[in-house]
Amino acid sequence: METKLTLKLDKTVIQSAKQYAHRRNRSLSGLVEDYFRNLVASEDKQQFHYSPLVEELSGVISEKDLNNLSYTDYLEAKYE
Repeated sequence: METKLTLKLDKTVIQSAKQYAHRRNRSLSGLVEDYFRNLVASEDKQQFHYSPLVEELSGVISEKDLNNLSYTDYLEAKYE
């Protein structure tokens, strides 16, 4: 069951959040609901709901590659 919630936030924060949601083709209500759901979720991975983007990207980098990843080396190679 959906219930209305009223929040008082800084106007600039609201505008920025609306733009963020729009760029991601999401509703602001959906983003807030996901945030609250993740905030109160159990630490059990089964109950933790990741955003669709995180779900899509999970597993892209293997754990072995992640352990050998050096951000400094990456930046040096990128900007040589």
